[in-house]
Amino acid sequence: MAQRRYWQSLIESAWSRRSIVWLAGVRRAGKTVLSQSLDSVEYFDCELPRVRRQLEDPEAFLSALDGKRIVLDEVHRLRNPSQLLKIAADHFPGVRVLATGSSTLGASRRFRDVLTGRKQDLWLTPMTLADLEDFGEFDLQHRLLHGGLPPFFLTKEIPERDFQEWVDGYWAKDIQELFRVARRASFQRFFELMLARSGSVFEATSFAKPCEVSRPTISNYLAILEATLVAHVIRPFSRRRTTEIVAAPKVYGFDTGFVCYYRDWRSLRSEDMGLLWEHVVLNELHAASQSRRIQYWRDKRGREVDFVWTRGGKESAAIECKWSADAFDSRSLASFRQIHPLGPNFVVAADVTRAYERRLGGLKVHFVSPAELVARLVTSPTGPE
Repeated sequence: MAQRRYWQSLIESAWSRRSIVWLAGVRRAGKTVLSQSLDSVEYFDCELPRVRRQLEDPEAFLSALDGKRIVLDEVHRLRNPSQLLKIAADHFPGVRVLATGSSTLGASRRFRDVLTGRKQDLWLTPMTLADLEDFGEFDLQHRLLHGGLPPFFLTKEIPERDFQEWVDGYWAKDIQELFRVARRASFQRFFELMLARSGSVFEATSFAKPCEVSRPTISNYLAILEATLVAHVIRPFSRRRTTEIVAAPKVYGFDTGFVCYYRDWRSLRSEDMGLLWEHVVLNELHAASQSRRIQYWRDKRGREVDFVWTRGGKESAAIECKWSADAFDSRSLASFRQIHPLGPNFVVAADVTRAYERRLGGLKVHFVSPAELVARLVTSPTGPE
């Protein structure tokens, strides 16, 4: 069993702030294995009838475990999981609970309202670059092609059947539990197209005809994928200038393996790397920040900055993602800085192992690895330099 040290430390830190930690993540992201790898925990699989019977009397169950660390895996299988977790938080603060379950439970309003202020949320993203080291494997191209769901990553051959089985399970166990989606074929067609077009500017109308539904229905489908952590909607950054794109978002699929699968990529060419590398950088930022407050910038002439990160004040960090640092062209960045002059500039490249700076067209640009980017933007107490 791989020890995913980064995630283990996040759980321990979250437990120091709240007695209830809600571990969210898409199906097969590794929630069960991660929770079982923690030290000194008692593990309960709520899919088992005998475990559900144990939990029918929450007070008796929690009283017997006072002072212990417990995992309630697949907690959404309980009749009233929110009530159990509320009782634990309010009346048994000595019990440390790690609850995992369907992303749809975390997306439900009742779950959020009942546990507001009582739990610490933790989002288990697909595998990070640090996870590759913990798994004893740092083949980045393998990670891009197979994706970051551990069971898929660990296969030698591309697990094509597993991708389809995942989608079937997502529909049956996630979508149908919370959302009223009547047309399975249309929804799955949208799911496939979204992943095939991942990383591009989203226009609902272009999906409506091939999915045979209305534009509002497409917008509803996207909201569902976003709520369940399957799509990431990156909204434009602007100051409402007439030259800037202010409304159209970009949409990224949650995992490079699914992007490759729906683009029918069974091997990777050099021209495929840049798009997939954007997904990796976005995943690193999501994992480290535990938020989705990343934006992008584009003007009406098509000049674009991949990601924009703001952290209070008027400064905005510009982030460009390049498979090779030598491929960076500073013209779009210069256009962005003419309108938004304050903030650091980063190029995150797969071939940068040690950070360095260059002056390009009057701009100071930091060439960094994803780890260095995270250190400067997310973990640094002072924010962007």
